Amino acid sequence: MNVEFEKKLTIPMEVKKMFPLTNDMRKIIEDRREQIKKIITGEDGRLLLIIGPCSADNEESVLDYILRLKSIQDRVEEKILIVPRVFTNKPRTNGDGYKGLLHQPDPGEKPDLFKGIIATREMHMRVVRESGFATADEMLYPENYRYLDDILGYTTVGARSVENQQHRLVASGVEVPVGMKNPTGGDLKVMMNAINAAQHRHSFLYRGWAVHSEGNPYAHAVLRGFTSSSGRSIPNYHYEDIKNVLELYMSSELANPAIVIDTNHSNSGKNPFEQPRIVNEVMNYRKYNPDIKKLVKGFLIESYIEDGAQKIGEGIYGKSITDPCLGWYKTERMILEIAEY
Repeated sequence: MNVEFEKKLTIPMEVKKMFPLTNDMRKIIEDRREQIKKIITGEDGRLLLIIGPCSADNEESVLDYILRLKSIQDRVEEKILIVPRVFTNKPRTNGDGYKGLLHQPDPGEKPDLFKGIIATREMHMRVVRESGFATADEMLYPENYRYLDDILGYTTVGARSVENQQHRLVASGVEVPVGMKNPTGGDLKVMMNAINAAQHRHSFLYRGWAVHSEGNPYAHAVLRGFTSSSGRSIPNYHYEDIKNVLELYMSSELANPAIVIDTNHSNSGKNPFEQPRIVNEVMNYRKYNPDIKKLVKGFLIESYIEDGAQKIGEGIYGKSITDPCLGWYKTERMILEIAEY
């Protein structure tokens, strides 16, 4: 093969021994996981708000942001369950640019995967320890999931990964709800097939082991919009789109029908300032139609301390170095408005 093999990196069990969870942290994670699951099943009528930076690029600013979320959570506890998105892997369509904390724990520097593994686990652990939240991350690389499988409360399979069989199989064996996004081309049947696969038992190879999964009944749909053949962003959060997914669920035998609306990406045309409007529209759909209220469980939102985005090296504290995000003050107002519905 035309590859260069570096030294073998620390295996997941070694990382967990180096950076173990305390009993208090385990209790927090277990409790939050159960709350998230109950929202997906409908036992808990609150909304799920998976919210945070496009990419978790700096430990201090990410923690600062999440502690702000904590202060809001205490005010909206009866209506909303917040899950901070601490996305440490960044998919790159053309292979260029910042690939996330796992690859580049020091943005702008050359990749250091060993350091990235440690930095990723440390960041997630700090969030749990200092905020009392369980975190969300994207399953960009299924083989890396075990570095965080004892910490996460929620995970997603992205639009470019949802057709991949390994992602579907691993999703069938994880212990937390998994949001399966619609693909970039928009075919909802692909997304529904992914959910179906994730909800069933499988036997497959994972990290050199023969494994057997039990199926994940909490796998569900995430609508994130799609891209037309001409490259135009096409939203799919509108009333008719949600009804279409409802019909697909009704014609299936899937457990726990659920949708999470991703308010950025192709739904907003990557304009983060459209996100509060999109949330408001979907909340009105829920108010109008009881079936949609039952089906739409929450939102996936890209938000950080400062509005917009910056280039690597500009050094603006709390501003995204990947996709533009909604700033804190707009975010705070949006969350409080959601709680008033």
